[in-house]
Amino acid sequence: MLNLFRWLQCLSLCKKWLSLPKIIQIACLALFGALVSSVCFAGSQIEAPLSNSVKALMQRSVSDRAVPTLTFVTEEEGSAWLNAMSQRLKKRMPDTAYREDFLRTVHYEASRAGLDPQMVLGLIQIESGFKKYAVSSVGARGFMQVMPFWVQSIGASDHNLFLLRTNLRYGCTILRHYVDMEHGDLYRALGRYNGSLGKPQYPNLVLGAWRKHWNYAPKSI
Repeated sequence: MLNLFRWLQCLSLCKKWLSLPKIIQIACLALFGALVSSVCFAGSQIEAPLSNSVKALMQRSVSDRAVPTLTFVTEEEGSAWLNAMSQRLKKRMPDTAYREDFLRTVHYEASRAGLDPQMVLGLIQIESGFKKYAVSSVGARGFMQVMPFWVQSIGASDHNLFLLRTNLRYGCTILRHYVDMEHGDLYRALGRYNGSLGKPQYPNLVLGAWRKHWNYAPKSI
């Protein structure tokens, strides 16, 4: 009887939906799509005690205030990378100046942490879809979906995880920490970053996005 009642409720809602003007239906669908797109594939980094040495190292890392620069052997190589990545990111970030600043910051923070910048771009694509103000259902924030407890653990009270440089600095520092924990095993480190260690879906998504969209081989001169 209960199932029949629910079925009748659904039928009534469907009739009401179909009776709405088409323009209202389209507007509702657009709103629903926006809400769905704001939901990130972020898990939650798990808060765990840090040794004093690791904590001190991470604190030094996130407190760095250096201006991001491309770390290439030559300026030409840096320009080629920036142009290639900028073209791929253009649809997601139409503003050229902002897009290039974002890419310089990604390259700087990833390289400083000993991570592949293209892999980090793949991670950001999966974590937030390149949305600066993305917030997951568990409270992870920003481009790299950093959990707020990290600010209390290794940062300072004035660190804003929605700021570009702060978010990428934290994200790369945290991922580096997990890579070290897993003795260089990136697959397991990505699982830790997402709070889904031992499950293949998230690492496969990040590595797939990296290879499909952000893999980069410099052209030989």
